[in-house]
Amino acid sequence: MNSINNIIDLALMEDIGPGDITTDNLVEPDQCGTGIIIAKEPLVLAGLETARQTFLKIDPALIFITDYQDGDLIETGDVVLKIKGSLSALLKAERTALNFLQRLSGIATMVRSYLKELGDSQVRLTDTRKTTPGLRVLEKYAVRVGGGHNHRHGLYDGVLIKDNHIAVSKGIVNAVTQIRKKISHLIKIEVEVTDMEEVMQALEAGVDVIMLDNMDLEMIIKAVKIINHKAMVEVSGGITRANLNKLSKTGVDIISMGALTHSARSVDLSMRITLD
Repeated sequence: MNSINNIIDLALMEDIGPGDITTDNLVEPDQCGTGIIIAKEPLVLAGLETARQTFLKIDPALIFITDYQDGDLIETGDVVLKIKGSLSALLKAERTALNFLQRLSGIATMVRSYLKELGDSQVRLTDTRKTTPGLRVLEKYAVRVGGGHNHRHGLYDGVLIKDNHIAVSKGIVNAVTQIRKKISHLIKIEVEVTDMEEVMQALEAGVDVIMLDNMDLEMIIKAVKIINHKAMVEVSGGITRANLNKLSKTGVDIISMGALTHSARSVDLSMRITLD
């Protein structure tokens, strides 16, 4: 599992490689300046500390000035962050720091906008494992900043028996019985189902969470009545901004959306340099 420190190292190595040919040949080592990061559109800020750590990797002496923190709503033209110090360091870290800030703020902004569709509903809006390889820890953090919740972080922290597991185990009851013998009693068991017969099998197995996968609204309402609070109910698949509000009124507990991470658009931020 990549730590944030390792992610930043890899991102900087990818961009700078053995050296910044342009900056190294245009900027004197003792030249100083200020980098001013400006929002070009309204956004929910996320990744400020990751951006700061990116700059510090190049020069630990840089000074940071900001009036904001992650989760704040930023308007067009707002100065998100000022960085003072080595001009060379500012130029070398600029693109990588902005990539983190734009990507994570984009996710947080999208999540916040989707939550508005849920209104006062107590339904949890969660992400999935459909994240950018290597960036999961950051992208799931951005979901939380936006006000959403995290589903599993990986295959290691929760049981989710999906269609292929069911197939190789010859049924839901067999799969649940087998896994229950081997895992801690503290771990919840979730099963993915696609029709009413599988809903009944999941209830028979006594699972903790039933995921209704790619069901239409009528089927979801029927399944919720059948389950009748005997398990938590999650819906996933085919979920859009347009049907979020209707889904929240069906009685489900969790709505999970891969789109929160895999379809979020990076927001528009830029950095301009002033010379000291």
